Amino acid sequence: MTVDIDQEIAAPRAVAHPPALEPLDALEWSQAVELPRIVATATRPAEIRRAWIHRAAEAEVLALFRAVSARGEMIPAPWWLRALAEGRLDSRETGFRIEDRVAQLLSRRPGWEYVPWAADGESGYWEFMPSENGRSGHKIPTTILTTSRHDGWIDVLPAHTGTTPSPIAVNGVGGLRSRLGEFEAVR
Repeated sequence: MTVDIDQEIAAPRAVAHPPALEPLDALEWSQAVELPRIVATATRPAEIRRAWIHRAAEAEVLALFRAVSARGEMIPAPWWLRALAEGRLDSRETGFRIEDRVAQLLSRRPGWEYVPWAADGESGYWEFMPSENGRSGHKIPTTILTTSRHDGWIDVLPAHTGTTPSPIAVNGVGGLRSRLGEFEAVR
């Protein structure tokens, strides 16, 4: 009995799907935003700035971001990099400074906790824990996050249950400071 080995091997390949290939720059980007596991214990944004996008030359980070995002797909990236690529923020350091000023303000106030485990590439966010399961019964606490959505760079998601409400645009750290009493009143 003779077996045609070429025919045996070729048959399964005819029904197999071709491998899905990722562009090399997309793979490079996923590694560029990857954070080490130790950031899960971070208590402020500065403690999670360990990825390549935080340490490499700003021009290199921006060039790779533009190359990967040129395909029109939403890719994981921090708010400051999106704003920088759009020409609305002057530097990565300015973005870091905004995050650090928010951290300085909120870390001194009772009830605010930093949540570092946003998706890779993102900057984390702050939650006001007394607004969760308090008198109001909300399941999701008031949340403060940095954003490239507007030039105030700060959004507040009010405490809620069910559908996520539209974010409230806040005009910078000064605007946040002046409205914190309003945001903390929901308990």
